[in-house]
Order: sequence, then structure tokens, then C-alpha cells
Amino acid sequence: MLSQMNLPSTIILGGGASRELVPQLQRLSAQRVLVVSDSFLQKTGVVGRILSELETAGIKASVYAGVQPDPTVANVMEGWDLLRTCQAEVVIALGGGSPIDAAKVIAVLAANPSPVRQYEGYHRIPRPGLPLVAIPTTAGTGSEMTRVAVITDTERDVKMMLLDAHLVPRIALVDYELTLTMPASLTAHVGVDTLTHGIEAYISRRANSLTDPLALSCVELVSRNLLTAFAEPNHCAAREAMMTAASLGGMAFANSSVCLVHGMSRPLGALYHVPHGLSNAVLLPTVTRFSLPGAPERYAELARRMRLAGADDSIETAGDALNLFLLELNRKLGIGRLRDVVSVDWPTFSSRMDAMAEAALASGSPQNNPRVPTADEIKQLYREAW
Repeated sequence: MLSQMNLPSTIILGGGASRELVPQLQRLSAQRVLVVSDSFLQKTGVVGRILSELETAGIKASVYAGVQPDPTVANVMEGWDLLRTCQAEVVIALGGGSPIDAAKVIAVLAANPSPVRQYEGYHRIPRPGLPLVAIPTTAGTGSEMTRVAVITDTERDVKMMLLDAHLVPRIALVDYELTLTMPASLTAHVGVDTLTHGIEAYISRRANSLTDPLALSCVELVSRNLLTAFAEPNHCAAREAMMTAASLGGMAFANSSVCLVHGMSRPLGALYHVPHGLSNAVLLPTVTRFSLPGAPERYAELARRMRLAGADDSIETAGDALNLFLLELNRKLGIGRLRDVVSVDWPTFSSRMDAMAEAALASGSPQNNPRVPTADEIKQLYREAW
């Protein structure tokens, strides 16, 4: 089987990496840029700091800070309108996965016509767009490393997954210092999201010799550092490890694939606006228990790398240890069950499960799972996670 890797051509990782923005823009000879972010980062001054550095360097910057959680086609088109107005030569994504995903699509629209929905799916973007510099502020999605963007089409209540090499940022500046002010709940949600990326990249039917070491390193780092980062927000070593894990997880899953957790998670975001990391976290223990018989050796290896089982433990013992760990991790992080995160009662939720199961399968991700579910099995998993 052939293996392929698509990654940013320049990756700068470590404390203070975001301050390399100006030198990198100068390498690109950029004079006008569009900064894509959100209102929270604008209010906290993070956007202002970036703008000040750009102004000092004589680089003209325009800002689109209207990206919402689970970015929509409307967010992309608003950013694209501003991009055309300011005639930016480079797009800068500043934020978590939502601003980065929106910025990816804004950048490619510079060379590819709308509507966005025509690019849903795999390898459907004909031409490269503007150079994109990604500066993540959360240790979760790994979007700064990926060829994936997820955009919500509100007209259809569908979270569209776009996967194409033209979506990979040109430059990734991965600065853990930007995560030190993350609230505990966000640290928890995006941390388990990172763990999900590492696990799914490793157990995927598309896992390969290039992605396996990245995925294993990701889960090792999360298992040893997430609870510390959650309990001690200013613990720089733990924060740096989680930021590294997020990038490793992004590298891994974008070049193998995500699986059933992500497939079932997308309808929760589209219909109930559950944040992506939280919906993944809520589903992970239930889906892992279902999927384990499809790749018991691989799940056992994950457990060993996470120091949950020893080399002499049986595959069954290792798998049980992993299942227990995931349940306990959510409990320690204050992550509840599915009923705790959706805004509807069981009768309303259950009435939509047929459509949710079909949407999950249509995303393509469950087909990469080691145990491929039917629509009825997906509905049963939603019931168990409830």
C-alpha cells in the first residue's frame, strides 16, 4: 500500500513560535494580509498583539474576527469578501480549529470559485489558494497540520468535510504559550479530542508506516500530560507536551484518517452545536468499546504505550485497561454523557437518530473504522452514550 504525507512546508514549534510570524511573512514578500480569528481572541488582546507586530513591520493587516464555533459557509464567505476588498496576499489563521478551518477555505477561494459545497469530500479542490500561516491557540484539533477543513452548511444542517492537499497551511507556528490562558473545560475537551485523533489515526484501516509513529507519540504525550495541564494551567511543560501532541495527532489523522468517533460526532455539531472536541470526548469510550474487537492488537499496543498495560499482559487485559482509562479520564475531566451536552430530551434526540446515523455514514469516516458499523449499530451506540 502506498503512503502519502501532506504537511506544512515550514513548522516552528515551541514557546514564542508565534513571534516568528513577521520573519515568515517577509520570506513570502507579503505586504497585505488577512487575519482570520474569533471575537474571544480579539477581546483578550491576542489579535491586537499580532496586529501590533505586523504594523511595526510595515505589513498592512485586515481582520475578520467573525468565525464562530463550528464555522459556517456564511463565515467563510464573509471572510472571503473582506479578502477581496483588502487584496491580501497571505491569510493568517489565529485561533483554534474553527478559525483555522475557516481560513483554509477562505484562502483556497482566492483561486477556486464558490460555492463551497462543491468541494465537500476528498480531493475536489482544483487549484492552490493563497499561502496560509496557521497559529493555533488551543492544543486540540491539530488543524494547523492538516489537509482537512470542516465547515457547516446551515442550509442542509450538515458539517461538510473537505480534504485536499491544497488546504494544508504553508507555515505552522505552534506556540504553547498561547494556550496558557485556556479555561479548564476547554483544556479538557480539546485534550480528549487530541487523544481521539491519535487513537483513530492508529486503529484506522488507512493507518500506515508513516502515520503510526506520530499517532503513538501523540497518545503517549496525552496520557502523561493532560491531567496535569487540566489541574495546573500554568504548568509549561505539560502545556508544551499537549501542544506537541495536538500537532502530532493532526499530522497522523490527516494522512491516515479519522474513524467512527468523528463520523458520529459531526451530526452532534450540526444539529445541536456541541463543540467538536466535547462531542468526540463524550463518544470516545463507547465507540472504543464497540471497535476494539476489530483491531485488538492495535488497541493493546495503545494501552501499552500509555502505560496502562505491560508487555506480559494479554491483549484482552490491555484492551480492558484502555476502556477503563477512557471512562476514568472523562470522569476526572468533568466530561459527562451525551445527555449532558445536547440541549434536547431523549424523545427529541431519538426521533433524529435515523438521520444522524445516515449522516455519520455519509461522512465516510466510519468506513475507516476497524469494525465498520451499520446504521442500526450507530443508533445503538448513541443510545449507549446517552
